[in-house]
Formats: sequence, C-alpha cells, structure tokens
Amino acid sequence: MATPYTPPVHGTGVKATIQRLGGHLAGMVMPNIGAFIAWGLITALFIPTGWLPNEDFAALVGPMITMLLPVLIGYTGGRLVHGQRGAVVGAVATVGIVVGSEVPMFLGAMIIGPLAAYLVKLVDGLVQDRVRPGFEMLVDNFSAGIVGAGMALVGVWGIGPVVRALTNVAGDGVDWLVTNHLLGLVSVIVEPAKVLFLNNAINHGVLGPLGVTEAAENGKSILFMIETNPGPGLGLLLAYFLFGPRSLRPTAPAAMIIHFLGGIHEVYFPYVLMKPRLILAMIAGGAAGVSTFMVTGAGLVATPSPGSIFAYFAVTPKGGWFGVTLGILIAAAVTFGVAAVLLAFGRKEPDDADGEAVTPEEQADLERAELAAAQRRSAANKRPAPTARESLDDGSSPSPVREA
Repeated sequence: MATPYTPPVHGTGVKATIQRLGGHLAGMVMPNIGAFIAWGLITALFIPTGWLPNEDFAALVGPMITMLLPVLIGYTGGRLVHGQRGAVVGAVATVGIVVGSEVPMFLGAMIIGPLAAYLVKLVDGLVQDRVRPGFEMLVDNFSAGIVGAGMALVGVWGIGPVVRALTNVAGDGVDWLVTNHLLGLVSVIVEPAKVLFLNNAINHGVLGPLGVTEAAENGKSILFMIETNPGPGLGLLLAYFLFGPRSLRPTAPAAMIIHFLGGIHEVYFPYVLMKPRLILAMIAGGAAGVSTFMVTGAGLVATPSPGSIFAYFAVTPKGGWFGVTLGILIAAAVTFGVAAVLLAFGRKEPDDADGEAVTPEEQADLERAELAAAQRRSAANKRPAPTARESLDDGSSPSPVREA
C-alpha cells in the first residue's frame, strides 16, 4: 500500500513499522482532505455560531461528519488494498460501523475498509482459476456482495462497539489533559515524532479523529492545532537563517516560504535532524503554542491541511482569530529564542567540532580541488626524467637507470 503522501520507508525496525502505518493512514485520509475542508467550511459558515448562520445549510453538517467522511475513508482504504472492488466492499463494510453511532467513526473506517478489501482479495485469489467461462461477472458480483454484507454485520456487532469504546477512552484522556491544563505536555511526544516523519500517523491517525468528534460537539477543537501549528517550524528556520551554519543560511528563506505559506512541514525536519539538540527548541515552541491556544480558548473547525497559515485562517471559527494568531506567533518566538541559544547566536566557527553537515556545494568544491590536485600530480608524472648530465649540472647525483 505505497502512497505518494509519505517518504519511502526502508527497514524493519519499530520506527519503520510506525512510519509505514502512518503512510497507510495518510493514504486513506489525504485523498479526502477536500471533503474534510468542505465540511469545515460549511460548519464554520452555517452553524448557529458561524459566520452566516443558516438552519437549512447547517443540516448538512451532521450527515457529512457521521456518514459521508467515514465512508469515503473506508472506500479509499479498500481501494489501496484491492483496487475498485476493494473500494466498493470497503465502503459497504464502513456503513456497518457508522449506522447508529453518535461519534464519527474514522478510526473504525480505517480498520474495516482495508480489512474488508483484503478479505475479498483473498476470495478472488481462491476462485480465480475455478470459475467456468461465462460466470465470471456473476461470481465477482456475488462474492463482493457477500463479503461486503458480512463485514457490515461484523461492523455493527463487533468492530463498531470496540472502536466506540476506544474513542471514548482516548477522548476522556484528552479531556483530563485539558481540564488539568497539561495539554502542552503532548508536545514532548509530538515534536520528536514529527521530525522522524511520523507526523501523518499522529495527525491523521490520532489527533484528527478525536478533533473531529470534539468539533462536532463544540464547534471547534484545539486538537487540530497540536501537530499542525506552523509556528515552531517558522521559528526554527528563522534561527537557522540568522545564526545557523553559514553554508545553510541561504537555504532557510525558501524553506520558510514552503513551510509557512505552503504548509509542507517536512521541509524543516532535516534541519532538526542535522543538529538533534534543536528538538528542545521544537518542544518548547510547540508547548508554548498549545498552552496559548488553551488560555485563549482557540480552536479550529477542521484539520488545516496542509498546515499553512492560509489553511489555518480558512478553518478558524468566528471570533477565533486572536487566539489562533497569538498561538502561532508565540510558538514561533519561543522556538526562535531557544534555537538561537542552542546555536550560540552564530558565534561558533564552521570547523568547530559540532558535526556540521557538508552541503552539496561544499562537497563539489572539495571534489574539484581533489581533481585539480590529481591532474597536477598526473602532469608531473608525465614529465621526462632529467638526463645524467642535467642532473650533474644541477649538482645532484644521477639516478640509476634500470635496464629494460
């Protein structure tokens, strides 16, 4: 189930396994981000506390969040496993867990969609060479229908209740953190995981579904802002631009544009991995931003994807501009200050024993210098050896001549 939304993963360790899981989750959610944004815009505009309250249009909010979006995720997850047949079976099975549920069943859709598609894939493999000519369409349709119906029943009786229980437990945990003003501590886990390219697993697999449930109840959720805040990345890149290694400073402005305006957070991950101590700056900035969001009561109506400043403002509820903007600015300022201290305000020499990375330009210069030196040595070796008389004239002893 390779997806274009995450970097290719190699290896078999725990980190690689988590990255693959994050890639699969992103592959189910990211193609449907447009639908999430549509739901967020309708919610922000037409609910009773929205910008343009309208009772008729607000009636779209409930069915979209409880039915449409989970079915889309199940459909996409099934398609990743077994193409169009898997997509159809995944969508049918997903209906089994969303019927009668009071909370959005995104986690359940991520489970039952690919699972149902995998089952129909196994069935297809079993009957592929056993169907008589002329009966292929009949067998294909009935096998997909039987598997889809069976998985829908399993969803109603088995998977749905389990996922609802897990969602309630996770929601209670988040509520406890918010009630005790400890949500900022989540950054201790989120920020290091982000730079290991686990951001999709965290956002789309955990925080996003919980945030959607909270937004459906309260009209907004702070959980959408924990992993997606562009402030810490902006502060880090600004510190690199002013105080980082001189060879890397010219790359920081373009990275800031891509990150802050384009919402591609992965662009700053290598800057942190290059100097691992800067993860402390990311944690401090992330915690400061989340704490600011909590104090000001900020929240978003949907996941800002990609996590750019434009996406943030597009899903900001009415009256929430101040808290959102302040949280982003404080996160950027705190990250910048801590990163500047960790970078010693640029006073370290480039050749300091700090494990500086060699940029491609520096590597090219080194290779050109080595090539020039090799050419000079080669030219010196090609010069004819001096004769005995020339050596005596120079006052040096003649070198022995080897016989052929």
